[in-house]
Amino acid sequence: MLANEEKFERDVLSKIPLRNEPPLPSDWLRIEMLERFRVLRFAPIREGMNVLEIGCGAHAITTVPLAYLVGETGRVVAVDKARWRFFEEITSAAGLRHRIIPMKLDARELPFPFKMFDLAVLVHGVRSLRNEETIIKVISEMLRISERVFIAESMPVANNERQMAHLELYNLRQEIFEALFGEKDDLHYFPLEKLRKFVERAGGKIIESGAFEPALPHYLAYIPREYMGRIKDEKKRAELLRRWDAAYKKWKRGAEYPPVGWILAKPLPSPPSAGGTRGGR
Repeated sequence: MLANEEKFERDVLSKIPLRNEPPLPSDWLRIEMLERFRVLRFAPIREGMNVLEIGCGAHAITTVPLAYLVGETGRVVAVDKARWRFFEEITSAAGLRHRIIPMKLDARELPFPFKMFDLAVLVHGVRSLRNEETIIKVISEMLRISERVFIAESMPVANNERQMAHLELYNLRQEIFEALFGEKDDLHYFPLEKLRKFVERAGGKIIESGAFEPALPHYLAYIPREYMGRIKDEKKRAELLRRWDAAYKKWKRGAEYPPVGWILAKPLPSPPSAGGTRGGR
């Protein structure tokens, strides 16, 4: 795995342009992609596969390592509902754009009529689905059109101060978005057992699951302080500003990925139809 990781860093990550988005470090996107590469080693990806990615996002953070892993004969169909701003720039810089088919779709209603994919993946995207009903619907759609489904998400666990620093700042995001827009986004992380239940309720049979430590810095809990200034409820605004200031001080000293839980699942077999039983005349 180490040699493959070094090759990925040399052949792909080194081409990703550095960013100028303080207070994030200039190499934050490369580090996030490296974390996705480490997550995907638990997925059964082989060269030549046809892979569906749910929630690719504007920065193609999982799309790039996916496209690298499927090789020249593989394809990644990258789905997102709205976030595409840097996608073309980043995938082209990585030299992998030709392996990717971007599609602007609502993952709750995928247009594919039958199983068209070897694998469907949702990496660090469960938290963006806003409620449990949507989570189950999206996973159900993934199971409907793919032979296997791979899901990975950070867990609400801190084994050191740097992981706790990430969680403290990240956990403010749901409240901030709700206070600003009246609806949740960036949900609090779910325990692995809860993720397993989502998969089962969606009609999946879990093949394998586990957790691992990415052992990398994590910067994406950050949300600008100015967001709190837009909150109309004065009491809520003051409370969130106080909590943000305290959490940001810890985050600034260093934040790290918490443990990541992952699940590999397959669709449950369809029950036999009433007309398919033996023994009739």
